[in-house]
Amino acid sequence: MHGRLKVKTSEEQAEAKRLEREQKLKLYQSATQAVFQKRQAGELDESVLELTSQILGANPDFATLWNCRREVLQRLEAQKSPEELATLVKAELGFLESCLRVNPKSYGTWHHRCWLLSRLPEPNWARELELCARFLEVDERNFHCWDYRRFVAAQAAVSPAEELAFADSLIVRNFSNYSSWHYRSCLLPQLHPQPDSGPRGRLPEDVLLKELELVQNAFFTDPNDQSAWFYHRWLLGRADPQDALRCLHVSRDEACLTVSFSRPLLVDPGTETLLLIVDESPLAVEWRTPDGRNRPSPVWLCDLPAASLNDQLPQHTFRVVWTAGDVQKECVLLKGHHEGWSRDSATDEQLFRCELSVEKSTVLQSELKSCKELQELEPENKWCLLTIILLMRALDPLLYEKETLQYFQTLKAVDPMRAAYLDDLRSKFLLENSVLKMEYAEVRVLHLSHKDLTVLCHLEQLLLVTHLDLSHNRLRALPPALAALRCLEVLQASDNAIESLGGVTNLPRLQELSLCNNRLQQPAALQPVASCPKLVLLNLQGNPLCQTAGTSEHLAELLPSVSSILT
Repeated sequence: MHGRLKVKTSEEQAEAKRLEREQKLKLYQSATQAVFQKRQAGELDESVLELTSQILGANPDFATLWNCRREVLQRLEAQKSPEELATLVKAELGFLESCLRVNPKSYGTWHHRCWLLSRLPEPNWARELELCARFLEVDERNFHCWDYRRFVAAQAAVSPAEELAFADSLIVRNFSNYSSWHYRSCLLPQLHPQPDSGPRGRLPEDVLLKELELVQNAFFTDPNDQSAWFYHRWLLGRADPQDALRCLHVSRDEACLTVSFSRPLLVDPGTETLLLIVDESPLAVEWRTPDGRNRPSPVWLCDLPAASLNDQLPQHTFRVVWTAGDVQKECVLLKGHHEGWSRDSATDEQLFRCELSVEKSTVLQSELKSCKELQELEPENKWCLLTIILLMRALDPLLYEKETLQYFQTLKAVDPMRAAYLDDLRSKFLLENSVLKMEYAEVRVLHLSHKDLTVLCHLEQLLLVTHLDLSHNRLRALPPALAALRCLEVLQASDNAIESLGGVTNLPRLQELSLCNNRLQQPAALQPVASCPKLVLLNLQGNPLCQTAGTSEHLAELLPSVSSILT
C-alpha cells in the first residue's frame, strides 16, 4: 500500500465540506457583525469598504451592505482629494464588475453602479455600453443588464436608431429574447412618432408591415417561444381609448345621479375632478362609488337635493364635467318622469376592441390567415391558438363568435393548466358580445343564462339594465361591481355555485332575487341583501343554508322588509 494516494470516502468528503462551510460561515458572520458595529459607531472609513468587499464578493445580493458602501463613499467624497477620489471610484467600478461576474443578475450591484456613475462629473458612458455588450454576449436575456443599458443610453444620449440596431443584432442571433423585443417596442415609437397615438405608441402602416414580417419569422421559427407572440400582440395593440362619459342617469325617486366613465378614476373629496351643473348652476355634491369603497371605479354617484328635482318646473338639466378628461355629458329630467338618462350609442370598436387594434381589416385578415396556417402545422401551439382568438375578436367579435368558442375548447385541451384563466377570458368575451347585442337592440333586459360563465365583467356597461338573468352558469360570487346596476329590478342567479353576495349591495330598485341551487352556507352570507330597500321576493331553495334548523326564523330577523323568502 506504500506510495499510493489515499482516496477519501464519501463520508470523509462530506465532513470536510461541512467543516469548510462552517469556517466560511464564521468568517462571513464575523465580518458582517464588524460592519454593523462600525456603522453603529459612525466609523464609516475605508476599513468598512474592505470588510464589505469580503462579503459582497461572495454574495453580491446583501442590499444593506451596498447601502453601507454608499454611506462610506459619500463621506470620503468630502475628505479625499480629486486624484484620490478618482482612484477610489476606479477601484469601486472594478469591484462592481467582479461582483457581476459572480452574479450577473444582482439587483444590488447594478443599482449601485447606477448610483456611482450618476455622481461622477464626467462618467465614461462608452465604457459602460461596452460592459453591457459583454454581459449580453454571455446572456442576451439578462433583463438587469438591459435595464442598465437603457439607463446608460439615456445618459449618453445614444440615438434610438443606434439602440434599435443593437437590439436587432441580438434578436437575429436568438429570437427568444423578451427583453430585446420589449426594447424594440420602446424605440420604434420614438423613431416613428405618430400624432394622437397615446402612450402605447402606434406605428405607421409601412413600419408595421415590416415588423409583422419580422415577428412572423420568429414565431414560425420557434412557435413555442412566447416572447415573439407578446411582441406580435403589442404590434397589433390599439392606442388607449379616449376619455369619455359613457352614461349619465338621474333618478327622481332615489334623488341620485349616476355617471359611468370609459376608465376607472378616483374622485377625491375637495378636488374638482367632477363638476355637477344643474340648470346652469354649479352644485356642490359628495361623490361616492356604488359599493361604498371609494376606490378607483368607472362608476360614481351622488345624492341630489330636493330643490334640483322640483316637479313644478317643466324640466331639469344635469351636466357633469370631467375636468381631467376635458369631457362632459348632459341629460334632461322631464316633469312627471321618474328618471332620465343620456348614453352614447357605442360600437364594438369603442367598447371592447382593446386587446388588438382597429387596424385596416386587410392587415388583420392577413395575420389571421398566417396564424391559421401555422396552427395547421402546430395544432397544439397555445400561443398561436390564443392569437387567432384575439385576431377574430379584433376583426368582428359577433361574426366570429361561434368559431371563437370552438378555438377556446381546443385551447383548453392543449393548455389544461390555464383552464380557469381561459374560462374567465371566454366569459369576458361572451359578456362583451351580449352587451353589444343589447346595445344594438336598445333594450334594458339582458339574458346571460346557460353560457357557462365563470366571471362577470364590464358591469359598468349595464347601468340602465332592469332585468338580468345569470342563471345556469358557473359563477362563484356576485362581485362588488354589481352594485353599479342602480336600475336593476329583477336578478335571476339560480343554478350557479355562488358563495358570496358582495355585489347585492344598495341596489335601490331590486325587487326580486332568485338564488336557487347555489352554495350559500350561512344566513350571514345574505347580509348585503338587507341593504336593498325594495326587495320583496327572495328565493333560496336548494342552498345548504336551507337545511339548517331555524334558518327561516333567522332570515326573517335578518331581512324583515322582505315579504316573501322561499327556503
